[in-house]
Amino acid sequence: MEPRFPPLRQLGKLSVPAQGLGCMGLSEFRGPVDPGEALRTVHSALDAGVTMLDTADIYGLGHNERLVGKAVRGRRDEVVIATKCGIVRGHGDSGRRLCGTRRNIKESCEESLRRLGVDHIDLFYLHRVDPDTPIEESMLGMAELVEEGKIWYVGLSEAEPATIRRAHEVVPITALQSEWSLFTRDVEGEALSVCRELGIGVVAFSPLARGLLSGGIRGLGDLDVADERRINPRFHPGNLDRNMRLVSALEDVAAGMGLSVAQLALAWVHHQGDDVVPIPGAERASHVRDNIRAASIELSAEVLALLERLSPAGAVAGHRMDALRSGMLPADKPHHNS
Repeated sequence: MEPRFPPLRQLGKLSVPAQGLGCMGLSEFRGPVDPGEALRTVHSALDAGVTMLDTADIYGLGHNERLVGKAVRGRRDEVVIATKCGIVRGHGDSGRRLCGTRRNIKESCEESLRRLGVDHIDLFYLHRVDPDTPIEESMLGMAELVEEGKIWYVGLSEAEPATIRRAHEVVPITALQSEWSLFTRDVEGEALSVCRELGIGVVAFSPLARGLLSGGIRGLGDLDVADERRINPRFHPGNLDRNMRLVSALEDVAAGMGLSVAQLALAWVHHQGDDVVPIPGAERASHVRDNIRAASIELSAEVLALLERLSPAGAVAGHRMDALRSGMLPADKPHHNS
């Protein structure tokens, strides 16, 4: 019997478990995945009470949504399904472009509903803000979907503070999804302040810094040849060596507390506020079980201060995204190392 996941947190008016499951790696980007193991991983999460599943239409070119739909069949009422639209992708990464038009948002929603096999999406994100489409137009499309009952709550991903405010004036924004971990601190500051002023929750993706804080990576040899992280700047020679020294220091702290470095890193994210929900990925059921324990770990003020000294903002080497994905961030977004 899996341990049940106890706490709930609020993303705006949406109640969710304090930790979700990022499903992206169950379809691509991390090398080959066994379909049976992927399904077992999602079922393990649901059985343990991790009932917020995060996917997107572009993950696996629709495969990930179909996987999530298959996993929740017969259990739909238990699950908060979050998916995304706004990135149009061909059969290769080079074909990616942003499209936040009202028409594309509504058509993408219909396609996601079909792949998921559900009649509504609980939380529907604009995956990236389209610089060529006013955010007001994008949000009008979202508002129409809410009125039609096809989506229940609206989210943004990687949006700037001014954009968040403008979007929220059109339709209530429930959650901002941004990368946030001990190694990635960009969201801290004005974006976080705006979210808290407006009552918007924060969903932290890559809370284990794309696996750097998972405890399972020591070098590029630990990554499959098809793993996209091989082109990520933080995994480049030199950068990776420096970053692993940061990890080693954190591992020493974790070991002294009887924890894995992943559990310590996730616990740190949980301690950033009751309105913050991390969504670590997991390629195996055992990863889900290990990650769950982080939500019940109490970190003292002394430990939090120590973690800040060991891994301050800007300490990690390399941009957090490769050239393709960093080019899809807002033009005025500061591209710090963190």
